[in-house]
Amino acid sequence: MITIRHSQDRGRFNFGWLDTRHSFSFGEYYDPQHMNFSALRVINEDVIQPGAGFPTHGHRDMEIITYVLDGAIEHKDSAGNTEILPAGEFQLMSAGDGILHSEYNPSSKDDLHLLQIWIQPHTPGGVPGYQQKAFDKQHGLTTIATESGDNGTLKIKQDAVLHHLMLKPEMDLDYETSRERSTYIHQITGNLLVDNVEITPGDAAKVTEQSRISLVNKSTETVTALVFDLP
Repeated sequence: MITIRHSQDRGRFNFGWLDTRHSFSFGEYYDPQHMNFSALRVINEDVIQPGAGFPTHGHRDMEIITYVLDGAIEHKDSAGNTEILPAGEFQLMSAGDGILHSEYNPSSKDDLHLLQIWIQPHTPGGVPGYQQKAFDKQHGLTTIATESGDNGTLKIKQDAVLHHLMLKPEMDLDYETSRERSTYIHQITGNLLVDNVEITPGDAAKVTEQSRISLVNKSTETVTALVFDLP
């Protein structure tokens, strides 16, 4: 079964320094029909103005993945990590039993465009952790995060897998899963057919009770998306 969550139906707030869209209930946006999807709790699409950002604040018991689409983000946390995350790279901060961090757009002229993703861990507490990596994204699926951390993936504290999808025009892919698992596809660029249902940038497809999903790029540009395999 496929359920589409259209981009324009997401929660949206523009604070001047921040233009943000929420796929799930977050902050001032509350929708009891969209609280989470399996262990996936948050997907926020943020555009942050030059020199602006989120001052120091705390998190706990959450796996927080940041994927920069354009620009770069400056990250600082109470575990001593100070990093710049450029476009195309992935960051995973495991909040564990508690961590403080800040996130800023260090540019004086360019906007920062990113996706921030929260996944609920299977076990609360633990020592906070930080991982950051640039992946050689191939056409098809590139695996970004896994519970095991095998093959150079980011190691996440949940029985979940995050893939980056990239399809050239007219390229297709049969994605195999399990009827007992859930799949969430967040579209980034291009138009994608998910079992002949079209999604466009900012849209999402929630797939349950299926063992195979057909993914087809029928547009004239390269399609990119994030594909989550969830318990």
